[in-house]
Amino acid sequence: MNVKAYLSDFVQLFYPKLCVCCEEKLSEGEEMICLDCQSKLAHTRQHETRGNTFEQRFYGRVRVEMASTYLYFEKGNISQKILHGIKYRGYTDLGVMMGRQFGYELKGGRWEDIDLLIPVPLHPTKFKARGYNQAELIANGIALELGKPVVTDVLYRKVANATQTKMTADERRENVKDLFAAHNLQKVEGKHIAIVDDVLTTGATLESCANAFKGCDVTISMLALASAEK
Repeated sequence: MNVKAYLSDFVQLFYPKLCVCCEEKLSEGEEMICLDCQSKLAHTRQHETRGNTFEQRFYGRVRVEMASTYLYFEKGNISQKILHGIKYRGYTDLGVMMGRQFGYELKGGRWEDIDLLIPVPLHPTKFKARGYNQAELIANGIALELGKPVVTDVLYRKVANATQTKMTADERRENVKDLFAAHNLQKVEGKHIAIVDDVLTTGATLESCANAFKGCDVTISMLALASAEK
């Protein structure tokens, strides 16, 4: 008798694994999200199109080579539940899993040209409180599929800024203005980097991250797991 398998079946009998979105029992082979909820995810397909709506957000602001999000994010939809689980409920495995799904979608196209991934950093105080950086989890998942390294010691957040949840677009830009800085630039000189975030709203945070590399010989692209607008 396989004792480990027996104990696992016993635990599943009383504490079955549930889908993080609909909270229904997961079937064999399903991981974190059931197939029904997976089928309802709203994919942007932005990676297939140059000049997509994400890229257009940066026109006239910062030079961005490419930009793409994976899912559309709307209040109450499955994407919101996924992002909430990753960011606030400690579902770290879910963050990596969704990053891998995104990375799988990016394979075989223009995104193969990037050299490395840089997650949007948290301030050390927030990182200590949360215990992880959700953008880094997503970047790690993407990296597993694209075979690119994740670099976390180049871009950093200078201050712990106020939450942006209820801010207007202009307020968000002011809130993150000059918020980020970069060092150890020898690691990215002459490279094509992809800055990774969890949710795209106005693009102010990613724009501020890009501005941290002014004067550096670097090509910048942007990735976010979800976009708040179509």
